[in-house]
Amino acid sequence: MSVIVTGRYLGGKNVQLKHEPSGSVFITDAPVDNGGEGLAFSPTDLIGSALGSCIMTTIAIVAERSEVAISAMQMRAEKHMGTNPRRIAQLDVTIHLPKDLETSSHKEKLERAGNLCPVKQTLHPETQVNVAYVYDL
Repeated sequence: MSVIVTGRYLGGKNVQLKHEPSGSVFITDAPVDNGGEGLAFSPTDLIGSALGSCIMTTIAIVAERSEVAISAMQMRAEKHMGTNPRRIAQLDVTIHLPKDLETSSHKEKLERAGNLCPVKQTLHPETQVNVAYVYDL
């Protein structure tokens, strides 16, 4: 399966991206520390966002199959850039889930699913990825 995303440079280090299947559009901006204005997601911000979103989506797929309520699920992703080469050095993601799941038989299955999400499996092996599951909702 393939999906096409197109991009158009808008100037000022801004790129408009379009998800062809849905028509959804958004803009990226270079980060402030790299000459941008930081008014939108940077391309590397999208990687951290994609990781958190992918973990949540993968958990949701498994939860739905198991009829487990996770509608309150939330996440926080923090990206740490490295230098020489400039790339993402570390991603810290915290997944917040309902309190009652901490002691449920589904906890291990949901966490395993999250840890096997396609984005996490795609990241460079030298990128440190820390995922924490917190049962506080």
